[in-house]
Amino acid sequence: MNAENQVLAIDAGNTSLKVGHFVKGQLSEVRRFSINSLDDLCTWSSDLGTTKTVISSVLSEKDTEAISSLFPSSMFVSSQTALPVQLRYGSEETLGIDRICNACFMAMNSQTLNTVTIDIGTCVKFDLVHKNDGYLGGSIAPGVALRYKSLNDYTGNLPLLSNKSPTPLVGNDTNSSIQSGVINGIQAEIQQMIELYREQFEDLTFFVTGGDASFFEIHSKNDIFADENLTVKGLFEIYRHNA
Repeated sequence: MNAENQVLAIDAGNTSLKVGHFVKGQLSEVRRFSINSLDDLCTWSSDLGTTKTVISSVLSEKDTEAISSLFPSSMFVSSQTALPVQLRYGSEETLGIDRICNACFMAMNSQTLNTVTIDIGTCVKFDLVHKNDGYLGGSIAPGVALRYKSLNDYTGNLPLLSNKSPTPLVGNDTNSSIQSGVINGIQAEIQQMIELYREQFEDLTFFVTGGDASFFEIHSKNDIFADENLTVKGLFEIYRHNA
């Protein structure tokens, strides 16, 4: 395979490294690696033979340097990187790289005037891009794990849970009551936020992504699309814009 036609897009998130292998501009494969399995990432990338890499990271400086040492000629993405979308955000230096990548994907791929990503992972994030005005901002709320942890951390007796499966509205013991509050609460929050966006913005499309997105039922309509690899694809759009 011609290495010139290949690009690795590495999204180093809080829970894992999600790596997209692009061939001739198309996503060919996605793999996940932990920060402790960088040797496996190195072996896989060497077997592919690609030398072009774009990286975004929300990890510590030490872990980010460990990744960059494997790909010394990589392009690192930040809010200062040239982007295919204008950022209209009051504190660009604090804007998460994942939100930037999602915005870039929306700007380059949506056909409607307004587009929203719903990214359900460590946090539940809504982000809005206007086709002409660029990235306008959004909202951030705690995700599943953070809500479970806060209930355990800030109470004396509530246990720490991790279950993400659907649950009845009415819990019949403490564990199921906590699970209902967290899972059904996020479900209701997402649905209501979607309705608020529909009320305030015309010609609207939603993209749903994130590691926990599959645990929630987001009613399928013509304006809602699921793409678990949206952030990686947005990272590649940034690479292509700068190439």
